[in-house]
Amino acid sequence: MSLDGKVAIVTGSGRGLGLAYAQELARQGAAVVVNDVDAPTAQAAAAAIEERGGRAVAVAAAVGSAETARELVRVAVETFGGLDILVTNAGVLRDGVLWKTSDEAFDTVVDVHLRGTFTCVREAATHMRGAGVAGRIICIGSPTGQRGNFGQTNYAAAKAGIVGMVRTWAIELKKAGITANAVIPVAATAMTATVPYFAAAVEADAAGEPMPAFYRHDLGFGTADDVSGLIAYLASDAAATVTGQAIGVGGDRIQLWSHPEPIVTAYHEGGWSTAALEEQFPTLIGASLQSVGEHFPPLPDDLQRPRP
Repeated sequence: MSLDGKVAIVTGSGRGLGLAYAQELARQGAAVVVNDVDAPTAQAAAAAIEERGGRAVAVAAAVGSAETARELVRVAVETFGGLDILVTNAGVLRDGVLWKTSDEAFDTVVDVHLRGTFTCVREAATHMRGAGVAGRIICIGSPTGQRGNFGQTNYAAAKAGIVGMVRTWAIELKKAGITANAVIPVAATAMTATVPYFAAAVEADAAGEPMPAFYRHDLGFGTADDVSGLIAYLASDAAATVTGQAIGVGGDRIQLWSHPEPIVTAYHEGGWSTAALEEQFPTLIGASLQSVGEHFPPLPDDLQRPRP
């Protein structure tokens, strides 16, 4: 597989997962537009790629507005001659339980994650269609968007919305030969570093040591580099028939998430009155109610860490 001659934009790629994506795309031959809200961080990331023999340019801008989206595409086209790949990774967190989440906290997260994905994809897809490019759109989701998580109303809404948009874009862009997929990463990040459950894995990663097999295999939890291979694959010609999918990856595990489908269907002549539901709901639907949130197995004793 090679991405030679391809041009990619990776939003939020100054550090962490986004940087790993940008570095892997460059390693596979793509020229990369690196984006971060902090200029020195973006420039350092681009310089690191170039030091390894890759091609990169930095754009320091906050993702969300149509102006930033236009600037990212403009720089890709003017610097490298086109645009073939977009990875929307930029994001922020403003966690809080529902009754303590302010309008500002909600709007900030939705603006960067959801609106930022929308504006960047709209601009990239417009260019790709106009240029006749069979492009690749890769949007980053989250297990929180798939299952929910305590204290993350805004983040869950944004990440679930991203996957919903991807399914729609796969339909709309099919005729143009442009694919759109969502990746659901599970990896050591600044966010997971604060969770005691992942402490042993984060410690190993920080020390440059292999993560315990319990994390890599049982939980599918690994490093940022464990996710980047899927990003490069979906960006390649080899994945031309893969579109509209939500694919999870982390550690030693890869998963294909299902699309929402009805799991119970029942009919009642004349419709479902309150009385009919009271009588039949517990047996028809009640036994099949779906769980919410992620459920982790107990940590083995040797991986337990004291809580701070």
